[in-house]
Amino acid sequence: MPRHLSVLLLSFFVLTFTACNNASDNKENKTTDAKRIDGHPDWIMQGNIYEVNVRQYTPEGTFAAFGKHLDRLKEMGVQTLWFMPINPIGVVDRKGALGSYYAVSSYTAINPEYGTLDDFKTLVKQAHEIGMKVVIDWVPNHTSADHPWLTSHPDFFVKDSATGKAAVPFGWSDTRQLDYKNPALRDSMMASMKYWINTSDIDGFRCDVAWNVPDDFWKSCIPELQKLKPDLFMLAEADGGKYHVDGFDASYPWTMFHMMNLVAAGKRDANALDSVLRDWDTTYPSNAIRLFFTINHDENSWNKADYATMPGAIHAPFAVFTQTMGRSVPLIYSGQEEPVLDSLSFFYKDTIHFGQFKRAAFYTTLLKLRKDNPALSANASFRKIKTDSDNALYVYVREAAGKKVLVVLNLSAKEQSVKLSDASLYGEPLNLFMGSKEPVSDKPWNIEPWGYAVYVY
Repeated sequence: MPRHLSVLLLSFFVLTFTACNNASDNKENKTTDAKRIDGHPDWIMQGNIYEVNVRQYTPEGTFAAFGKHLDRLKEMGVQTLWFMPINPIGVVDRKGALGSYYAVSSYTAINPEYGTLDDFKTLVKQAHEIGMKVVIDWVPNHTSADHPWLTSHPDFFVKDSATGKAAVPFGWSDTRQLDYKNPALRDSMMASMKYWINTSDIDGFRCDVAWNVPDDFWKSCIPELQKLKPDLFMLAEADGGKYHVDGFDASYPWTMFHMMNLVAAGKRDANALDSVLRDWDTTYPSNAIRLFFTINHDENSWNKADYATMPGAIHAPFAVFTQTMGRSVPLIYSGQEEPVLDSLSFFYKDTIHFGQFKRAAFYTTLLKLRKDNPALSANASFRKIKTDSDNALYVYVREAAGKKVLVVLNLSAKEQSVKLSDASLYGEPLNLFMGSKEPVSDKPWNIEPWGYAVYVY
């Protein structure tokens, strides 16, 4: 029988959980100081990230207009706001009417379309006052085609061998490639990052194209930034264990994301996800955190995620997966709670139209479970549970501090029979999405196509 209700019913009841946020109660935690656990800021371990596309979020496209959504997002359970680049956008070689967010023309100024520096500082303060964290997108690999450094410090840029002019990276014609062989460029980039910590009291950086910036820059830069803010969070847009050695707290799980898309398309079985985990076990430090998602700004704008890659009912089990996996922090992109079932333009105004919030209750349930239950902390244990249908079912247990969460996912288009042979899972846990206790035993039960169930012990 189905083991979850339609998300539309979730708004009719409130689930309560035993809060257990004290890190000292979790025996698996390794505290290095008062603000870091397992080498990471303590606040991210049971936290989450919501990516904010300021331009498209409201008709006004400003910080002030977005600020009106803070209370709603807080109620939904959002903890950390990641703002896409807030800097001015170049005019020379601009793409489209408004240009790319990632063609930055100044590292120490605000995009006037969004408001002023005071507007941003006010927004950060408002977020902090309700317990939220703020991370900004940082673009260290390249500048716009008219950044002042091109004139004042031409030696800050890689030269094109054919023209002798600043090189264009990866065919991105509106940008120019920075040269990290220049010590002065490194110092200037680091100083610009420090500026935002000192000026606006942000809590971290999401570093764009981090994989193309030299490792030794990050190894010197990140400790310097953490001197200003010891619990600073650093997210690399990069996939690989070395970025955690460089000092990043979290990285992108591209290999897992691409495998998820293959499973969603029926091109790979559910157990193919394990091949990614096995690779991570040998290539990542044991404390590495990955940013799990079904969609982000790039995947939405260019690859139709997740409205086309995980359409309809297919979205839900993968969303549960991203919210409950081990060594992870989950991401929600602007409008997923609506949901927005289309791509958002990258170079033009394309306002999100909020109003129905059909997935808000679904995400609220998952975000609050992660916040309240130490079994979903980034460093809580993960254990895969074997079933008779591992080609379709993906079942696992997260556990810490005497708490346990069992996740059952049907990653196939056919109804499946679930039979659990692990006696340690038997009992009457809370069925998270049903809102009531339910027996779990060795008796088989059926789960619908693309179904999901989460049990809280």
